[in-house]
Amino acid sequence: MILGNQKGSALAPGAGACWPGRYERAVLDVKDAAVQAALRRACEEVGLPDSLRGCVYPLLRDPEGEWPGCCGGGCHPCASSLVDVAMRTLELLGTPRRAPVVG
Repeated sequence: MILGNQKGSALAPGAGACWPGRYERAVLDVKDAAVQAALRRACEEVGLPDSLRGCVYPLLRDPEGEWPGCCGGGCHPCASSLVDVAMRTLELLGTPRRAPVVG
């Protein structure tokens, strides 16, 4: 995947800025066809219903940001399931998350 705002990139314009000692904070364009295809496949693999794909968008928009963990409250969908789908989507796109997932 191409960083920055080059044509054909699934990253939003202006993405790819780097700060010393931090992970790159690229922003994915969740409406990009390649991102949608990877997200559909990840949902299928993880078992997240297609109707809940939109719940993963905030994670994909900030792939190196702080992601939630399971709160233990029996929520549906569980945050850990959403993180699993987001992680798999990024792997399928060839841009796996580098920041640790806390939670």
